[in-house]
Order: sequence, then C-alpha cells, then structure tokens
Amino acid sequence: MFHVERGRDQSPAAAADTEGPDANVTVTSEPPVVAARVFGDRLPLARRYWELLSTAGVERGLIGPREVPRLWDRHILNCAVLGELVPADATIVDIGSGAGLPGIPLALARPDLRITLVEPLLRRTVFLSEFIESAGLPVAVVRGRAEEPAVLAAAGEADVVTSRAVAPLGKLARWSLPLVRDHGRMLALKGSSAAEEIERDRVELTRLGGGAAEVLECGAGIVDPPTVVVSVERLPRPSRTAGGKRGRNRR
Repeated sequence: MFHVERGRDQSPAAAADTEGPDANVTVTSEPPVVAARVFGDRLPLARRYWELLSTAGVERGLIGPREVPRLWDRHILNCAVLGELVPADATIVDIGSGAGLPGIPLALARPDLRITLVEPLLRRTVFLSEFIESAGLPVAVVRGRAEEPAVLAAAGEADVVTSRAVAPLGKLARWSLPLVRDHGRMLALKGSSAAEEIERDRVELTRLGGGAAEVLECGAGIVDPPTVVVSVERLPRPSRTAGGKRGRNRR
C-alpha cells in the first residue's frame, strides 16, 4: 500500500490526536468573512464539507478532534488558497488525499479545475466519494498508491500534482513527478522547513527530473500565516527514438 509518512509536516489530523477540543473554544460552522471571497457561490458546499469533517471525519479518524475549532483557517482555507498558484482549466492530481486536503477545498474554490484524488485507504476513499457525490462535484477518486502503474495510467500527465503533509520532499518527488507532464508542476504544502527541505533534497530532485524548486506563499490577507508551498517544475523527459532508446545528439 501507499506508505504515507508523517514527519515534521505531520498532519494535525493524525489518529493519535484522541482528545476532544478545548472546552473553552466555541465550535461553529460559520466560516470567516473572507471565505466568501474564496468560495463565492460555492460557500454553502464549503460549509457542508466543514460539517462532514467535523462529524464523520472525526468519527472515522480522518480529522483529530482538536482540529475542529480551526478547520476553516488551518485546513479548508489554508488549502483553498493554493488555487492562486494553479493556472486556469488545469488538470490536478492530489496524492495521499486523506480527508480531501487540499483537493476538495481546491475543487470548491476553483470549479474550472479537473481534479483527481489519489488515496490508498478504502475508508478514506469511501469518505471522499460520499462527499463528492452528495455535493455533485466533478471530482474523480482513484484508490491506490501514487507510484502504482494503474494510478499512473489513470491520472498521469497532470498539469499539477498537489499534496499536503504526505512525506519528506525527496520521497514526495518520487511519487509526484512521474504523474506530472513536462513543464507541469508539483505543488507541496509544507511548513517552516520548506527551504531546508529543498536544500537537503536538491540532488534528488534533479535526479528525478525536477527543476526550478522554490518556496512560494499564497493566501496573504486570507489565512495568517500564508500557506507555504514548495513548487518544483517537471523538466522535459529525454526524447526517445522509435526503437525505444534515448536519443543522442549527433555531431
């Protein structure tokens, strides 16, 4: 199965978070005012997603109970603003999608995008499919590991591959870059260690065909702090001759 690692970017939704929310914190489904700017007429669907995350998401172990009071800012809006970095009408593959982050908020904020969620665990794909069907979203769900040939066949050649709290950058690139078309991008939501990860794994990124690695921010004025993203371009694959061998420069 697709091995999801939780390291310095450990998801706050980790199953180990078994304690309930602080009794002094008021939990409300009402989104921040800025959410209307992000989701527009799809804000009611975003609210429905919040409700599912805060109930079934917690019951099924996809979201830690302590995260419920901060679902809007730390999770839903934090992911939705990734749309600032995605071109119009792009095809998106979200790997290790889990509870649908960032794929579902991105689909709600950007209806022009064609999104596929890749997730290996059945209970998670069931959760995702239930919401997608109830919301009437044109989003596909593929159960499997990102590196599996069947997933590559079903979801490869994407304009953008996204992820959030899945794995260290080098390993994440091994799973993400094969799914990206030439000159497309891998966009990984990261934390404060983003720049350090790029420096640590730069050689591996180059070996895998990644280039122009940089740390970007999005969501300024919407989420505080802004969402931190590592962007890596998929450099063109070496050309091949009709016989299947790599082309060589002729003198």
